[in-house]
Amino acid sequence: MFAVSRYAARIFACGLFAAVSTVLFSQAAAPAKPAIGTPIPPAEVFGKWLTAQETNFVGAAEAMPEDKYDFAPPATLGEFKGVRTFGEEVKHVVQANTFYFHDPTKPVVDNRADIAKLKTKAEIVSALKESFALAHTYVDAITAENAFLMTANGTRAGIAAQGIGHLEDHYGQMVVYLRMNGIIPPASRPK
Repeated sequence: MFAVSRYAARIFACGLFAAVSTVLFSQAAAPAKPAIGTPIPPAEVFGKWLTAQETNFVGAAEAMPEDKYDFAPPATLGEFKGVRTFGEEVKHVVQANTFYFHDPTKPVVDNRADIAKLKTKAEIVSALKESFALAHTYVDAITAENAFLMTANGTRAGIAAQGIGHLEDHYGQMVVYLRMNGIIPPASRPK
């Protein structure tokens, strides 16, 4: 009887140690939520939103096989006449990111001809990632002092919101293209 109790006590102690370690570790891993009323820097707010969209968008661009970059839904399935191909969707977002997230102290550079020359999936995805790096540089420079000051194109916060909203719109279209090709978007896959 004593041996069973000692064995049970060891099992219980190991289980308790594992449970306490898990709780402590998970609490330590999660950052503390700021108190209500705490000012959050605009760059942090927009940065988290942009990062989430970048993760979804780049994941979708990488998930589509290269031989499907020329896929567009056929007009026989609905109102799809003249829509962009998957690759054109991605290239459009590259161009839009360079428009929305360009340095507001400088004129916009028309890079449509350069983007049109991108042909392979690797070239397109590389340009997409570069456009997100530009977007992060833009967003990281938004401060409480300059967020709502007018620039030649609008306020920095307003333009960032438009740019990120634009990403969400095109991500939704890309999800449809992926699913029409039997591909579950990475953001929708079970964790």
